[in-house]
This record gives sequence, C-alpha cells and structure tokens, in this order.
Amino acid sequence: MILSLFTPDRAVASVADLDPAVLLGGGIRGIILDLDNTIVPWGEAAPPSFVREWVHRVRAAGLRGCIVSNNSSAWVAQVGDILSLPVVGWALKPMPFGFLRAMALMGTRARETALIGDQLFTDVLGGNLLGVHTILVEPLSVREFATTRVIRRIERLVRAKVLPRVRAD
Repeated sequence: MILSLFTPDRAVASVADLDPAVLLGGGIRGIILDLDNTIVPWGEAAPPSFVREWVHRVRAAGLRGCIVSNNSSAWVAQVGDILSLPVVGWALKPMPFGFLRAMALMGTRARETALIGDQLFTDVLGGNLLGVHTILVEPLSVREFATTRVIRRIERLVRAKVLPRVRAD
C-alpha cells in the first residue's frame, strides 16, 4: 500500500523522548537527524538546550549521528559544529543521496540506522525508501518556510491515515 511509504516506525513528541540506550539496544548504531523543526526551531540559528543535552546522551551511549538537511551547507555546518556532528547539506530529500552519504559518514547500514524528522514527505518517505528505522517528531515551531506550510496541509490528511497505526512512545 502506498501509505506505508509515509508511515513512520515510531512517533514521539521530540528527540528528548527517545532514549539513546533503547535505540542502541534495538540495533541502531547511527542516527540521521533532520535540521529544521526537528533539532532547531525554524528561523533560529542554534538548537535549544534540550537538543544539545540529548545529542550529548546519544554520543555518550556510543551512537553516531549526522545532520541531513535540504538547507544550505553553511548553516547546516554551523549547527553541526555546535553539536559536534557531521553534516550533509543540500540533501535533496526525499531522494536517497543525502541519506546514503550520512550512512557512509557514520559507517552504518540501513538496518542499523534511524532517521528522525518532522515531515512525512521528505524525512519519513526518504527513510522508508532506504529501509532505515523512521521516527517522526512533532515540529519544534509552527513557523516554517512558505512551501513547507503548503505541503503540511496535504501532510495533515496523510498523517490522519497513517499515525493511528504507529507505535507512539
């Protein structure tokens, strides 16, 4: 069914609701992180303190991470420096190129990689096409890029169909 391409494996409110030890125990070795509204509120320059603390816990657990974004490489690199994570900018999500590059940087295969993002049509679709573990989070901000607001209207209809089937933690 086509809706399965947009169905995440899990849905949580934010990255802070994910226990790195549980991810590691589930066979995850690397985490691909979306940038806008997943780890940084849209329009802000830096991640909030709870995201910084969570990324520290991720690294302390022995997990690798990589930021993958459709945004410009310069801004993505700035956030990567703040979080001490490698980055892939201009990723063209949901196309596989950025995700594959992130897995190469982390040294992980699809079955041991989780992708965390706030959008079904870029993050979840791209991750599902590659066979990685997909985790949907709620956007950190209601502010978004103009085209994203339009896409969200369509996404709401799909979310209503797919999220009742998803494991929520």
